Amino acid sequence: MFISFEGIEGSGKTTQIRLLCDALKQSGKDVVMSKEPGGTAFGSVIRSLLLDPNQTFNHSHTELMLFYADRLEHVSGVIRPALDRGAVAVVDRYMDSTYAYQCFGRGVSKEIVTTLNTLVGVIPDITILCDLSVEEGLKRAKARAGLDRFEQETVDFHDRVRAGFLEKATQEPNRIRVVSVAQRSIEDIHEEIMQIIKEKLR
Repeated sequence: MFISFEGIEGSGKTTQIRLLCDALKQSGKDVVMSKEPGGTAFGSVIRSLLLDPNQTFNHSHTELMLFYADRLEHVSGVIRPALDRGAVAVVDRYMDSTYAYQCFGRGVSKEIVTTLNTLVGVIPDITILCDLSVEEGLKRAKARAGLDRFEQETVDFHDRVRAGFLEKATQEPNRIRVVSVAQRSIEDIHEEIMQIIKEKLR
């Protein structure tokens, strides 16, 4: 099974991924936990460029192409091998982040992203969208560490990104499950996610 986690900045994806992976391992599953960008050594270099607050790009599609270069290497080197051996692959951000951040946040053509997705060829079996307000998400992001290049974007940018995630969820309700994380305990959110995954595994 291939599981991806999505959400705006500060939505708690990483915490929930760790809890899910621990639970799956305890149940005897072979689990591979990864992230985008940065799931490979090559991707780590790209991640440092993409998240560097001082980095600027001259062309409007440079950022997009870096994300896809990372993804192609990630799928070929990590995700496909994991799925081929029967493991559960759990990834922090994947193709829906590109749709939300690039198409809605940056204004990149959806047709371009759709075309690039044909090169990737691997779609998650289930996607958990951790949803909360932009204000709360950015507040959490600011509290945990210095802000990266995306976290420093305007509130309007992040509003568009959240709208992109929610639109995608309405388009693919069988794959993308929206989990509200506002004013809920980590344990409560984890329990809901576990129920979603157990249903899918059955």
